[in-house]
Amino acid sequence: MRARTARWALLATLVLVPFASAEAGTVRGTVRNGTTGKPAAGIEVILIQLQGGMQPVANTKSDAQGGFTFDHPGLGAQPMLVRAVYHGINFHQPVPPGTGTVKVDIYEPSKDPKTISVPSHVVVFQPNGSTLIVGEEYQVENKSQPPQAYFNTEGNFDLALPEKGQLQQIAAAGPAGMPVVQLPIDKKNNRYSISYAFRPGQSTVRYSYELPYAGNSASIKIPTVYPGGKLLVVAPQTVQLSGDGLTPGGQEQGMNLYGRDSVAAGTLVAVNISGTAPPPDANSGTEQGQQGRDSQQGEVEAPSVNIQQVPGRLDVLKWPLIAGFVCVFALGAILLARKPVVAYAGPMAPEESAPSAKPKKTGPAGTSSAATAPLRAGSNGAASLAEVDAAIGTSLDALKERLFRLELRHQAGTISEEEYGQERARAEKVLRDLVRG
Repeated sequence: MRARTARWALLATLVLVPFASAEAGTVRGTVRNGTTGKPAAGIEVILIQLQGGMQPVANTKSDAQGGFTFDHPGLGAQPMLVRAVYHGINFHQPVPPGTGTVKVDIYEPSKDPKTISVPSHVVVFQPNGSTLIVGEEYQVENKSQPPQAYFNTEGNFDLALPEKGQLQQIAAAGPAGMPVVQLPIDKKNNRYSISYAFRPGQSTVRYSYELPYAGNSASIKIPTVYPGGKLLVVAPQTVQLSGDGLTPGGQEQGMNLYGRDSVAAGTLVAVNISGTAPPPDANSGTEQGQQGRDSQQGEVEAPSVNIQQVPGRLDVLKWPLIAGFVCVFALGAILLARKPVVAYAGPMAPEESAPSAKPKKTGPAGTSSAATAPLRAGSNGAASLAEVDAAIGTSLDALKERLFRLELRHQAGTISEEEYGQERARAEKVLRDLVRG
């Protein structure tokens, strides 16, 4: 119940203007040491303006109770960010418009690689003329007890590109979902690393690169860095794809899915790919059919319609990607195809310095499935608290799936900009209705 309530509160905070009033131009907050559970005194706290890049506009230190206050005209009028610096590590917390209070958790650092695990790895192919754009994402989990932040100034997350791959951009997002572009540390031979503080909870690392695609075909060997994770490969329906151990997993919104379980670290997964990018209107029929199915399955279009049970289409390939993506979508960032809302991870503390890299375009995203359940009234005509909590959680799951599919369609070019805007507006209306009650 706590997890779903927290997830609901975070999503509502990011997408909606809160219904509770906040003092314009002022934010009050606290810094807490998440490892000890105690208030953190004397911590440097910086207010950062996101528009025009990450520009520090005010700074202070937390008092004996971990408290701090910022007064700035941008607060309440535009998205901003609070950064707490602890042991040279930047811990961020978003401050969306309308927010009057904020809590920033800092953690004791750990260099132990066992602090994190990587349960899933997604690879998305998108032809672009003589170039193949590839987007990859690793889901990262930190379940350390007591809670610690995994960090190493020399690089604590590695990634590898296929031969001839040209790195475009790397971004990482923590449990709050705020994407931050990372500066790669070149380890030579198309291997890179980043220095990023993985806080307790779920984080994501996503990056994109380009490969030669002469004659609309390529043979690629995808390196896997971390052991035991599920591999999901995604490509448009206009592309033919086969690979070592990859099992077809069906189609979703104009994209073909392929999966492979428990891939060992250091494995080179050979993939043969051919075909071209789909035309912008290639999936209009599929789109209409999907809308009809959505209506039959009871996806919410108005507050009077209940969320119905939708069986997951790809249960064997379910991975916890949606939870990591939803905050990115809520902030308006388009996964791997546009720059994240937050710009570079600097100015950085000396311990976080890394070689510079040029920001470039990024690639498309993956997909997933949903499972939702209806709200049932109790014998006295009102739903119990447990049922309300369950309904809220599953309704949000459906919304996350809906936003996820919408972004995938947008990236695949199977939906016009006008339709994309309309669908986003409808999804946000549903969330407003959920929050209102």
